[in-house]
Amino acid sequence: MFKPRRLARCFWLRSSWLGGILIAALVAFACLPAAALPAADATLTLEKINVKADAAALAGHNAWMLTSSALVLFMTAPGLALFYGGLVRKKNVLSVMMQCLFLMGLMTVLWSLYGYSLAFGDPARESLRPFIGDGDFVLMHGVERTWDEQANAPADPPLVGVIPRVTHMLFQGMFFIITPALICGAFAERMKFSAMVLFTILWGTLVYCPLCHWVWGGGLLAYVPAEGVKPLWGGALDFAGGTVVHISSGVSALVCALVIGRRVGFGHEDMRPHNLTYTAMGAAMLWIGWFGFNAGSELASDGLAASAFATTHFAAAAGALAWACYDWLTRGKPTVLGTASGLVAGLVCITPGAGFVNLMPALVMGAAAGIVCAFACSKIKATFGYDDALDAFGVHGIGGTLGAVLTGVFATRACWDIGAGKKLGLWEGGDVLAGQLAAIAVTWLFSIVVTFILLKLLDATIGLRVSPQQETVGLDVSQHEEEGYIFV
Repeated sequence: MFKPRRLARCFWLRSSWLGGILIAALVAFACLPAAALPAADATLTLEKINVKADAAALAGHNAWMLTSSALVLFMTAPGLALFYGGLVRKKNVLSVMMQCLFLMGLMTVLWSLYGYSLAFGDPARESLRPFIGDGDFVLMHGVERTWDEQANAPADPPLVGVIPRVTHMLFQGMFFIITPALICGAFAERMKFSAMVLFTILWGTLVYCPLCHWVWGGGLLAYVPAEGVKPLWGGALDFAGGTVVHISSGVSALVCALVIGRRVGFGHEDMRPHNLTYTAMGAAMLWIGWFGFNAGSELASDGLAASAFATTHFAAAAGALAWACYDWLTRGKPTVLGTASGLVAGLVCITPGAGFVNLMPALVMGAAAGIVCAFACSKIKATFGYDDALDAFGVHGIGGTLGAVLTGVFATRACWDIGAGKKLGLWEGGDVLAGQLAAIAVTWLFSIVVTFILLKLLDATIGLRVSPQQETVGLDVSQHEEEGYIFV
């Protein structure tokens, strides 16, 4: 008699025996020594694992640095364009934004043609190394991708540390864009657009590129810890641009304000910011973009980049609170303009030390910048009567100088052991403060002299200022035949 249950049970038992045998065979095969396996199957060797690990690390570092490059570009526009655009009168809002946008294009082209080569050059070449980079990277030679004839494939990209050189070029090029854009705040509302273009070309070539090379390209201000080979002044600790970006642009901005002169109506006409909403949004964008500016300057995605990210955030927060409290005490109310300016001052101050100082000193540096820069933009500017229209000197020149000094105080080998065990800042018993002071003095002197000569040369040839009539109408109309606000 046919019994379905008995048949199913028999089938199940046989399947179980077969499955058990199959599993046992697979386990035994897996436990065989490597020599017993077929050679074609033993593909996952230690060498291949290392190659894959290196490729993954390169991808991670490169992704962070490309993101950082975008963040720094974001600082110029919309960040700085909105921050500065809101601070001017409404008849000049487009002129400021145009300067930022135009410089994004102009400085990129100069950087690709020769700027990167002058600022860095090949570190193996010693011919002009102390003063300026060589011509090895002119027209992106040695940077762009090439074809390997022997391998019949694209050649492996040249590296700078752990990232491709093209990524390094892009990241550093964003600094080349924003630095002269910062100077525009000093001569806002009165400089010819044509004069601004020529001045920026010359300034970027003759001031920024040499300073960048001196500090970051192995030049005469570079920090070299080994005894007997370092400069007499010890070299500069400048993690992300305290001397190269902020002191150079801020001091040059002061020279521009003094040489060009005050705006028409300065001191007796209403020159208040026309749109603090723009300024507040621009300041917030600068805060975000500055993470790429500072943390990206580690040129890798690692623990030091995380530390620089944190110090950047802490200093901005402390600077915003400090300037707001300064206004609260001196004016009776905290202001949006003061808070926005304070966070930028804190960011400027921490820039040279972002990767050298620890978290609590970052709060001290940010708070100090908020107070000192607020005093410079109010009391010092009023005392001397110069027309630094958007406080480029008061925030970047003073804030950058303060940051470079305090980096010499608080720098610690616990963050970056750049001196191979040697103590760094004054706080931990080191001696780098002398090098910081020397680098500050060199940057101030060099920026003042070259900027003054360039301005006088341009003033004698094409003229620096628009006419009084054009200034009264506004640069939006007189320089670009456009208006920022048309209400119809």
